[in-house]
Amino acid sequence: MADSMFHQPVMGRRAFVGGTLAASSMAFLAACGKKGGDASGSESGSTLNFYINNPVCIDPYNVQEDQGTQVEYQLFDALTSYDAEKGEIVPLACESFEANDDATEFTFKIKKAKFHNGDDVTSKSFKLGWERLVSTKSAVAKEYGPSEVSYHLSMVEGYDDLLAGNTTELSGVTCPDDETLVVKLTSAYADFPFVASHPALSPVPECAESDVKSFYLAPIGNGPFMMDGKWEDGQEINLKKFDDYYGDKAKIDSIHFQVIKDVETAYKEFQAGNLDICDVPVAQIDAAKKDRGESKDGYTMGDGERMLLGAEPSTYYLTCNTTAEPFNNADLRRGISLAINREAICKTIFKGTRTPADGIVPPGIDGYKEGAWEFCTYDVDKANEYLDKVAPADANGDRGINVTLSYNQDGGHKEIMESIIGDLAKVGITAVSDTPEWSALLEQYQNLNYQFGRLGWIADYPIMDNFLYPLFHSDSLGGDNRSGYNNPEFDAKVDEARTTIDDEERVAKMQEADAMVAADCPVIPLMFYTHTIVGSDRIKYLYVDPQKHADLGTAELA
Repeated sequence: MADSMFHQPVMGRRAFVGGTLAASSMAFLAACGKKGGDASGSESGSTLNFYINNPVCIDPYNVQEDQGTQVEYQLFDALTSYDAEKGEIVPLACESFEANDDATEFTFKIKKAKFHNGDDVTSKSFKLGWERLVSTKSAVAKEYGPSEVSYHLSMVEGYDDLLAGNTTELSGVTCPDDETLVVKLTSAYADFPFVASHPALSPVPECAESDVKSFYLAPIGNGPFMMDGKWEDGQEINLKKFDDYYGDKAKIDSIHFQVIKDVETAYKEFQAGNLDICDVPVAQIDAAKKDRGESKDGYTMGDGERMLLGAEPSTYYLTCNTTAEPFNNADLRRGISLAINREAICKTIFKGTRTPADGIVPPGIDGYKEGAWEFCTYDVDKANEYLDKVAPADANGDRGINVTLSYNQDGGHKEIMESIIGDLAKVGITAVSDTPEWSALLEQYQNLNYQFGRLGWIADYPIMDNFLYPLFHSDSLGGDNRSGYNNPEFDAKVDEARTTIDDEERVAKMQEADAMVAADCPVIPLMFYTHTIVGSDRIKYLYVDPQKHADLGTAELA
């Protein structure tokens, strides 16, 4: 996910599968700054104050949204990392990796490293971390429920048996010695090194299972920072520099993650000098650009450039509960999508800092097609045609359709949702707001206890598969497939694409699968994200990658 400064020997994607695989490229990722890097400057000896909303989880076994991931990313290093400058995946916690000729087996050589409690990081640490992610009988699953992101390992041999509780280990993951991790897949999957970069696939020490409750609130990782105390739910999370980190040591001593319920309140704290890193409310974007100075590359903060507006490989969308009325009707979903004026939202609310979405896959991802989703255009006449199939309007233009739009009020979503409610009123649909807190909203989505509501997806790794598989494949039902979408033809096409070795053929098959989802419209893409992050005058250097992970290991304070 993050950039890496650890350029130890690695077989590139083009080399490790018989020369047929080209490295995926993301044009908007061409920025510098890397996890564990060596940005110049002296240590500040102070604390960086960082705004987050209350996370869902900071333990790798269920890290799934950007707030929890922001914390977990500082505590843990996965095997690999995406290097934006090279446009390829590179080692992070491993020295090197290679695949067999048909991309069904991958071998990772593990770097010598310590966990924050002094335990050695070995190949078995990764095996344990991966197995507790999948097993429904692990100690953490018994205490907190099964992981919602285990699907990342669905292509590994033994996954189904472990998930079903028929075994206690992933048979496809073996450890010939402490420095070697071998992963066997059920079928060819050339992009597996991208999967291995996901924060959830980090190593864990044995105490992750022997002392679950303590580990849940104060995870012990292998990253550049360690916990300082425990997660105070709804209040704060404190980290401190890990002096025995195997890579370049952090340049700051500590991080204070301040949990604040909404971005407006947080920004007031930032303006008062109480925060160093903060998101910007949409109404404040223009003023923040002028006051803070816009970063030239969009990702790197420094003197006079403390407003980040870099493009993200991410999509803001509405998810529809396709399992229940009225959103089990595709014509309703299509009509609503056509009725929404995305351009107005991006220009008026976001001052042009976001781009109207024309599909679920954003620009920069290999396989993106302009205008891929026909129902993402703004066409009121066509919207009415589809809605007339569902419920013809009366003389007053009312269709008698009443729907509930769910969203979290923190994060500046209210204005967007109000704009959508206004658009729907113009085509005879009455929408009312449901505004639970973020964690409660995710639970509603998880239980399919909603009609439609807002979500965002930030690429875990920059490939088309990472949008289509988790959001729409039936294997992800109960996970990130919040719409309940279940299309066997789509599943088969994605599965076929995943086993295709050739890059161009694999992408073409993914595009075919994308077209199927576009026609069914189980979600309604609205816009593509950009960063809207500011830093205080204390920030001398900070890099925030396109996935919104702040590389705090290289951050410097003045």
